[in-house]
Amino acid sequence: MNHIVAEVTVVPLGTGSPSLSSYVADVERVLKTYTHIKSMLTPMSTVLEGNLDEVLKAVREMHEAPFLKGVQRVSTRISIDDRRDKEISMQSKLEAVKSKG
Repeated sequence: MNHIVAEVTVVPLGTGSPSLSSYVADVERVLKTYTHIKSMLTPMSTVLEGNLDEVLKAVREMHEAPFLKGVQRVSTRISIDDRRDKEISMQSKLEAVKSKG
């Protein structure tokens, strides 16, 4: 099983408003359809945990969500942590840092 942890930020551009919360809510609705992916919404991004192929499929759909509301430009940033020597999770990454503090 190739579990990864990824951080994703989807930013619709040119919406005419500084508020993006309705677009973030749309992206979160997309994620709810992916039952095998864990997600954690943070104030600045969404963190995902799951199989690489499924996460990339979800990111593609997340990226498309603002276009469905008429947005003409979207900037999406993704960062992937993919370890092949051992399983990782959001929780294990947090615990590793806390154990050293």
